[in-house]
Amino acid sequence: MRIGLDISGGDKAPKATLQGALEALSILPPSTEIALIGREADVLPFLDEHPEEAARLHFIAAEDCIEMGEHPAKAFASKPNSSIAVGFKAHAQGEIQAFASAGNSGAMLVGSHYTIGTIDGIHRPCITSVMPKLDGGQGIILDVGINPDPKPEQLLQFAIMGTALAEQVYGVKQAKTALLNIGEEEGKGSNLAIQSYSLLKAENKLNFVGNVESRDLFNNNWDVLVCDGFTGNVVLKQAEAFYRIIMKKGISDSFFDRFNYENYGGTPILGVNGNVVLGHGISNSVAIKNMLRLAHEIAESKLNEKLKQAF
Repeated sequence: MRIGLDISGGDKAPKATLQGALEALSILPPSTEIALIGREADVLPFLDEHPEEAARLHFIAAEDCIEMGEHPAKAFASKPNSSIAVGFKAHAQGEIQAFASAGNSGAMLVGSHYTIGTIDGIHRPCITSVMPKLDGGQGIILDVGINPDPKPEQLLQFAIMGTALAEQVYGVKQAKTALLNIGEEEGKGSNLAIQSYSLLKAENKLNFVGNVESRDLFNNNWDVLVCDGFTGNVVLKQAEAFYRIIMKKGISDSFFDRFNYENYGGTPILGVNGNVVLGHGISNSVAIKNMLRLAHEIAESKLNEKLKQAF
């Protein structure tokens, strides 16, 4: 397997991305290779400095970079030689089996849609976040940002995709799916929540356990939590802010430590016809390493094939 890594993507690139690739080699199977996609001036000296690892590191030239502040669609169209555009092209042509980037998230979504497309039957891709549980486990919440105003049918699809991710990649058996709401009772919430509840309840592909309130975010009542992207993004950023406060207060605790984004590396873009992982823009080398680990797990589990069967 060969995983493509956008060397130019992220606030700390290329130093963090190159170092993260090097660290990832120690945790990935020996048969796994990494394609470094970026500027020749950044990559070739790095390969010369690490001759022992060079056999598992490959170079794909991409002299342009889509910056974080650029308009995603315009930049993707006007920069065909950017690391993101070249990475998606390599994935579409089978040169790499997965593509990971901590770069411009909007451009990653544009590239996913226009270069590799969505799986037949899926209306919209979505992104996820891992939510630590007090008992040591973890849950998946989705969508967390790219679908702020979805329809009930799309929430149902998010639930099916999240269940596949939980069971195929994270090893959860018979994942419990819930709907994030303002009350536990059926009939609570907005029109979106009420209509989505009926669809989730009727879907035999799901182990639907009903509504979950935000006070239950960290307990074991659910494994996959479904919501619109607006709500999910608020939850995600509140959790990130909570972690930063804990760190500033100098509190050391094994549960709170699991809120560190570095541990997870990124999120797969679910529903696209490929293996794509999106990392945090501030990713350091540890986060890049874990982003590559996640990309390997997504590809190795053949998650996309499971989603194609489901839809």
